[in-house]
Amino acid sequence: MQFGQLRRRNFITLLGGAVAWPLAVRAQQPAMPVLGFITPTSPDTQVDRLRALREGLKENGFVEGENMSIAHRWTDNQIDRVPELIADLTQRKVTVIATAGDQTALAVKAATTSIPIVFVAGEDPVSMGLVASLARPGGNMTGVNIFVNEVVAKRLELLRELAPGVSRVAVLVNPRNTLTESILRDAAAASRATGLQVQVLNANTSDEIDVAFATFARERPDAIFVSGTPLFTSRRVQLILLATRHAIPATYAGRQFPEIGGLMSYGASLVDAWRQVGVYTGRILKGAKPADLPVVQASKLELVINAQAAKVLGLTMPPQLLARADEVIE
Repeated sequence: MQFGQLRRRNFITLLGGAVAWPLAVRAQQPAMPVLGFITPTSPDTQVDRLRALREGLKENGFVEGENMSIAHRWTDNQIDRVPELIADLTQRKVTVIATAGDQTALAVKAATTSIPIVFVAGEDPVSMGLVASLARPGGNMTGVNIFVNEVVAKRLELLRELAPGVSRVAVLVNPRNTLTESILRDAAAASRATGLQVQVLNANTSDEIDVAFATFARERPDAIFVSGTPLFTSRRVQLILLATRHAIPATYAGRQFPEIGGLMSYGASLVDAWRQVGVYTGRILKGAKPADLPVVQASKLELVINAQAAKVLGLTMPPQLLARADEVIE
């Protein structure tokens, strides 16, 4: 009897050890790295960019849900929310932060100097103060520069090529955006070189966009140049409906516009930029420091034209322009 009790006690002890051992091993395993994702718009504008981000991460062996996770945070164009979102991500102990939009990137930089940050910036990151230099960023930030303001003249040139009768262009800008000053400067230089007349329209809210278009009834421009800002991307449906209602040719900064009915866009591929953000994030998760990763200059510029929108406006697309287009949406 005593022998049987001893065997049973030993069996229970061994069983308890078998259960406790894997639990102890699990407790000792390092936590899965977390990428904090902060952008100035809303989730519906980020589907293709998140897909590209994941592709870049995968190139370095990181797959969401397997060996890493992504914590998404959206400011919905409210930059003052960034400190609150950073505090939330800090509590979650994120390993890296990926962000886009110049104002958002500046706010993220101000909120943390310890967490590595990978950005997508439209203006020169050095002049903005995000990095010390493009080759050796220093600090805790690096990323991709997409040259939003440096394609202004080319966008106006392409617009005039598609709509040859254009002589007066309304330039729609968000006065609170950091890029506005340089965009207007480049637009003024392009107008002098081409003989175009430029009219500046300001809008910082959805209501102000309506007001800006209402001026068309009094001062009829031949076309509109919509600057590349997070606000206008998030209000792209409103902008395209207004341009259609006023029957005015419009040029936009990104393909999200012609994909849903806008006339044309020209600018850096944000999908390609976000893939690079994923690549850099993966390298940082493997131990690289942002200070040692050079800021990448966007190399892929794309021209996208919506053929149906051109037809509605009565525009005939020149064969040479069609040949240069990266995509023509029928």
